[in-house]
Amino acid sequence: MAKNTFYIAIIIAVVVIVAAVAGFAMLSRKGAPTATTAPPSPKPSVATKTTVVATTSTTTTQATTHYKKEYKMSVVVGPNSPWGQAAKMWAEEIEKRTHGKIKIKIYFAGQLFAGKQTNEFQLLSQGVADFAVGSTINWSPVIKQLNLFTLPFFFPEGKHKGDIYKAVDAVENGVAGKKIFQILEKYGVVGLAWGENGFRQITNWKHPIRTPSDLSGLKIRVVGSPIFIDTFKALGANPTEMNWADALTAFQQRVVDGQENPINIVIIPYKIYEFHKYMTVWDYAIDPLIFAVNKKDWDSFDEQTKKIILEAAIKAAKWEKAMARVGLDDGTSLKILKEEFNYTPKITDPIKYLEEKGMKITILTPQERDVFKSKVASVYKKWVPIIGEDLVKAAIDDIENALGIKVNIPYSFSSK
Repeated sequence: MAKNTFYIAIIIAVVVIVAAVAGFAMLSRKGAPTATTAPPSPKPSVATKTTVVATTSTTTTQATTHYKKEYKMSVVVGPNSPWGQAAKMWAEEIEKRTHGKIKIKIYFAGQLFAGKQTNEFQLLSQGVADFAVGSTINWSPVIKQLNLFTLPFFFPEGKHKGDIYKAVDAVENGVAGKKIFQILEKYGVVGLAWGENGFRQITNWKHPIRTPSDLSGLKIRVVGSPIFIDTFKALGANPTEMNWADALTAFQQRVVDGQENPINIVIIPYKIYEFHKYMTVWDYAIDPLIFAVNKKDWDSFDEQTKKIILEAAIKAAKWEKAMARVGLDDGTSLKILKEEFNYTPKITDPIKYLEEKGMKITILTPQERDVFKSKVASVYKKWVPIIGEDLVKAAIDDIENALGIKVNIPYSFSSK
């Protein structure tokens, strides 16, 4: 009996095993899910659909872009001026729109280039910095063509307030501006947008400056760019190259007599009125800022990431340029700040503000400005060939074609 029970148990086990194998085979033939087949997803809501699209885009980005853990951005000034604030705006907008994939640490006050601000372009070109909001003045010792913007009294004031700023925009957005960005790229830097430090005005603690003779013998702090040395020597002053951090101490101690810088971006934020009583508005040179990225970094980004970085740069640059011009142009900049950024700066009349702080301000007439221009012919003779006659001609054409304003400079172009 026991033996029969044993045989029956074996028979039942065999039947169960055969049935299981047959069932598995049938299930396979009907197309059961495999390891590479995703289970069907529930139909997404509208909000979920948006997320799916974003996720798909992100997945593509991750497949083509290898992000650094942290990117470095170089800025010459501190975080409190519009220049520094715009750099922060750019970095934050990039991080937000890339969902934290691109994190940028900003090195303010020249931390990356150890105090010598004219070294910044090399560091960006070499990849020591990944991003920068750089001054064309600081980059001009390397990229000679950037000296176009500091040819003294190059930009015409025109007949209406604000025309001189429109002339700058015409160059940046025209043939000359495009050529400059092409030159930067050859050196490993991709220019994305134009900001602005502003037109540079001269201040001092000794006396008003209305004629070139008023500059005679004055020790003027200038940035370390050779064209500034040549310009102030031609005007009869004693130019002294000095980094900005050292300059502030020199102003306090009156080691130098004066300096030249833009009103909204430097003179007001750094309270130059505490050191210098006199300022002359002469608009002798402009200092554009360039929002730029190292080319190797740029080439490593996919198209969607490039689009985000570019759009963020344009947005920050527009705000910064408006801040540099507010109260000094025809009202366009204040309108931009109010309508596009819902922002009204505390100071909307910088000239009045400085006068209230005790500064004596001299605003040159067009005729007085022309007297200064007549003294710098030697600067044009030396620097136009260095910058390139073709680029200077292109800038003149950009202004005249866009605004119909004649550009007169103390230079005769070679006939070719």
